[in-house]
Amino acid sequence: MLFKIEGEELSRFIMVGDRVLIKPKAAESKTRSGLYLPPGVEEKRKIQSGYVIKIGPGYPIPSPIDNTEPWKEQSDNLKYFSLQAKEGDLAVFLQDSTYEMEFNGEKYCIVPHSAILMLIRDPELSSNV
Repeated sequence: MLFKIEGEELSRFIMVGDRVLIKPKAAESKTRSGLYLPPGVEEKRKIQSGYVIKIGPGYPIPSPIDNTEPWKEQSDNLKYFSLQAKEGDLAVFLQDSTYEMEFNGEKYCIVPHSAILMLIRDPELSSNV
């Protein structure tokens, strides 16, 4: 399912938890042997790749409960276990786990971190985003 968002800035988007915003790579129109692919074939593959645009804070880790000193004030200092993905990485991910969205005419995927199979971190690749 594809949902559309118009008129906002991408920098205002905040990813929640372990979610990653990925801009899919442009689909290949030919195979290695030179056969032309019909439109939509690349989008139906089970594994896709794309560039990481934004990442969430990570997996929440609850603070330990200290019942030994009841007079102490309890605080909810929520901490996060950070994600491996960084902005600009090339990610290979499972298509079945993604949520597609269209923002100002461009396609993006919201992917849980657990659906990312591999990351390629290269400064030359991240400049192409």
